[in-house]
Amino acid sequence: MKIAIIDCGTNTFNLLIRSQEENRTLFNTKIPVRLAEDADDELRISDAAMERAMAALKSHRETALEWQAEALYVVATAAVRTAPNGPDLVARAESELGIRINVITGDTEARLIYEGVQQGIEFKEAPTLIMDIGGGSTEFILLRDQKPVWQASFPIGSSVMLNRFRPADPIQKEEIDAIDDYLDEKLISLKEACGKEYPRVLIGSSGSFDTLAQMCADNFKTSRFEEDETSYTFSMHEYMQISKKMLESTFEERLNTPGMIPMRADMIVMACIEINFIIKRFGIRLLQQCNYALKEGLYYALENEAEQWQRSSL
Repeated sequence: MKIAIIDCGTNTFNLLIRSQEENRTLFNTKIPVRLAEDADDELRISDAAMERAMAALKSHRETALEWQAEALYVVATAAVRTAPNGPDLVARAESELGIRINVITGDTEARLIYEGVQQGIEFKEAPTLIMDIGGGSTEFILLRDQKPVWQASFPIGSSVMLNRFRPADPIQKEEIDAIDDYLDEKLISLKEACGKEYPRVLIGSSGSFDTLAQMCADNFKTSRFEEDETSYTFSMHEYMQISKKMLESTFEERLNTPGMIPMRADMIVMACIEINFIIKRFGIRLLQQCNYALKEGLYYALENEAEQWQRSSL
């Protein structure tokens, strides 16, 4: 059976099509939607963003049909679950497209991210932290002895943080310090969960880490970032150099950096600040990227819990 999965994130709507018989990915793509763009103080999805979301869902459904997918599962995360008019998008998707969206909690999102990452990377024995920076939220999963012991979702996604702080371009040191103070306050439960035995390995999944890996590979030429591979190991020195460049550059300079995905040129600043905060706070020694995340996690979770998920018509 060919299964199609749409992950409706805050920044992008991602499509995965996999063959169960062949146990391989047939097709993988994403469409920028930026649901948080022009959102009001209540985080209401704007009319323009709502139309982008509907167009992306329609396009992904058509692509699934072209690949002759036999089942379609759709999940939505932070932007849809927190927006007052998120239910409007859910209702329109079903009435106009026959798509039934599963709006998941932050805890379920973290669990599915873990399920995906564990399929794409071999965990080290050292305490490890998985970090997934989305547009609306950032998820953390703490591993000890290669097993998850704690997980949580925080409303500090790159789009949310960009809208909250609206920094100068390039961002100023005092603005970075203010964001660090905000993260220190918001992530108290993460620090408590880590206790005295800090994680030394950080595994990043999803768009920001993918972009940073591509930029490191393109700018330093010491390693290659292959999309058909499931993981990438950063040189910590190279990552810190790229991060420094992102924080010191203007939007136009970031946009013209080799490896940069245009839609991430503004949000990458917040992503770097969050990653740097974790690296410094816990003394991270190994930084890795994983190509697998939520949608792959849902695919593998369906093997045991398909009945728990609403299936859309094709």
